[in-house]
Amino acid sequence: MKIKNVMSGLVMAISFCACTPKVANHTFDVDSELNYCKRQINKSLSRIGDSTMMPRNILSGQSDWNLVPVRIEEWTAGFWPGILWYDYENTKSEEVLDAARHYTDILEPLTTLPAYDHDLGFQLFCSYGNGYRLTGDEKYKQIILNAADTLATLFNPRAGTILSWPREVEPNNWPHNTIMDNMLNLEMLYWAAANGGNKELYDIATKHAETTMKYQFREDGSNYHVVVYDTIDGHFIKGITHQGYADETMWARGQAWAIYGYTMVYRETRDKKFLRFAEKVTDVYLKRLPEDYVPYWDFDAPNIPDEPKDASAAAITASALIELAQLEDTPAKAKEYRDAALKMLMSLSSPEYRSGETNSAFLLRSVGHKPNGSEVNASINYADYYYIEALTRLKKWMKD
Repeated sequence: MKIKNVMSGLVMAISFCACTPKVANHTFDVDSELNYCKRQINKSLSRIGDSTMMPRNILSGQSDWNLVPVRIEEWTAGFWPGILWYDYENTKSEEVLDAARHYTDILEPLTTLPAYDHDLGFQLFCSYGNGYRLTGDEKYKQIILNAADTLATLFNPRAGTILSWPREVEPNNWPHNTIMDNMLNLEMLYWAAANGGNKELYDIATKHAETTMKYQFREDGSNYHVVVYDTIDGHFIKGITHQGYADETMWARGQAWAIYGYTMVYRETRDKKFLRFAEKVTDVYLKRLPEDYVPYWDFDAPNIPDEPKDASAAAITASALIELAQLEDTPAKAKEYRDAALKMLMSLSSPEYRSGETNSAFLLRSVGHKPNGSEVNASINYADYYYIEALTRLKKWMKD
């Protein structure tokens, strides 16, 4: 089976073996892994039913999801309905469709509030966005368009970025702060601009990406989790790595957000400067990975190899690289990124990282906020979301 992508007149062809992609001497059965996800989702639904709260995590030693109420400050609220939408896409199960609608609909109170922070994309595009993509429900579409307008109210044209954490302005003296996670929320702005929303949303998203590219990265392509700008004239003040080990270290999930974010920005703009930058931030990540392609929570943490691994970073990156490989204009790079993504998925699908009978999540061994001692060696909903997204993207690519 051939995978082809036409970019700037260049035709790339990458071969898969039958219906199972192969790297080195190993094959990866994507359908088997999606069936595993289905089984785990069924277990989760049997335990939580039609709750009005969202599964957030399963901590080390626990067997059941910790549920959290739907509230504006719960940034992970959209991932569980997003997982259900991906499962519905792959299985066409009416039971899962009903669950996806239920858990999407209970997010509706968030859709009418002013912007609390940048996480509206995570909350509403992972849920309503996937829901609209699969059902065409016009109510979902209008919610996304409204959410994009709300998110745009946090854009500061002087700084050239969206304010990520309004609540951190005073206590930390971060007058205009932007975090790397924010790159993923730009996708909702691009989508809205292309689907009946304000065309200026495209410009806001692109300006944010350009400014972040200029100020939030070190020379080698690694990034600061947070950059602080002056509110009045927008000048760069400092870079901080809030959830990593130290300001100058490479926090794994932050780098994964960058890889995913700039891949998406290139897809939306087709501006080659973003493709070249996506390669740069990817290459510094790949060259420092351990043998199993699942990173330690921070690449510079002091006690490697005795530091926790972060399966969530691997899942985010695998999903991004499956897309980046298809967007590439260099066949050698496309193969490199495809092979790296497969190695990540093979490891994540192994007993070392699978939840299996331990609990009803997909993955073990993710890290939320290590400096705060939060969600270390845990199953976390966003790790599962990007894992099933990566599998779904891979299956679609194999069929093209």
